[in-house]
Amino acid sequence: MTVTWTLKPEDVARIRFAFSPMWELVASLRTLQQPARQSIHLPWLKAVRAKVDGLDLSELLALVPPSGYLADFITPPPDTPMPDFPAELDRVRQADPARAAEEAAKVRGTDTAVIARFTADPAAGVARVADALQTYWDECFAEFWPRVYALLERDVLRRSRQLAQGGARELFAGLDQAVVWTGERLVIERPWCESGELHGDGLVLVPSAFYWPAVAVMTAPYQSTLVYPVRGVGTLWEQGPPPAPGALAALIGRSRAQILLALAEPATTSALAGRMALTPGAISQHLGVLSGGGLAVGMRLGKQVVYRRTPTGDALAGQA
Repeated sequence: MTVTWTLKPEDVARIRFAFSPMWELVASLRTLQQPARQSIHLPWLKAVRAKVDGLDLSELLALVPPSGYLADFITPPPDTPMPDFPAELDRVRQADPARAAEEAAKVRGTDTAVIARFTADPAAGVARVADALQTYWDECFAEFWPRVYALLERDVLRRSRQLAQGGARELFAGLDQAVVWTGERLVIERPWCESGELHGDGLVLVPSAFYWPAVAVMTAPYQSTLVYPVRGVGTLWEQGPPPAPGALAALIGRSRAQILLALAEPATTSALAGRMALTPGAISQHLGVLSGGGLAVGMRLGKQVVYRRTPTGDALAGQA
């Protein structure tokens, strides 16, 4: 069973990347229900289990079953490359109640009484769901988001380079084994069938840590979206920054050595600060020294500056 999208040249030209705190939050509801499916997230589960037990998540869990279709209005496709949670939550609050009721009625395998309550008054249901998402975010997810953010950011930077250097063929070849690019059609292995063209508004590619290792799609009336497994998810719950080998640390300092090793994938100052447990100001100072020494270089990407290692930095880190 597959989803098949025909991409015209203008569709390929309008491929864009984004990541979504709302998508990660909603996908984590499935992790709560099926811990064995994603044992890689057990450190997070252990950290939040006591808090989860004190929350009323019944309506969220009814709309987001352990598998199969989940109500799309809860996960609107990102409309900017890096949306923040409040902006995405506002979009959920503004969901069309009639459409939300239709989507809720399509969900299978959850508490039918809860679904019936939602569809009886979907406007009130949407408001309750948004409030529940806010509480769940505050209690169980917000403190972990910087770590997830950094992983997703690294993936988007890597894939963007792939697309720029090798085009759609190279990009889709490395996305996931369930995704096949024929040169004209994008064929995605999913448990239902759908064929057609995109809807004129491009294709959004969204990496996900909590939907990993599966892929997901969204189609009309939403913007066409493909959610794919983020690369490097095995490093997500590693404690602290990468180790700094003794010789490298002795040469350039422990913090700079850790930053240089972390720049195996390009990253922003804020992402490095979250990973290193240092202030952005301290990270900026260390990056200034590394850049001055020819070991790292910054490049502007939109409103942000992304740092990467130079060939000299690669050689030094490789020797370490």
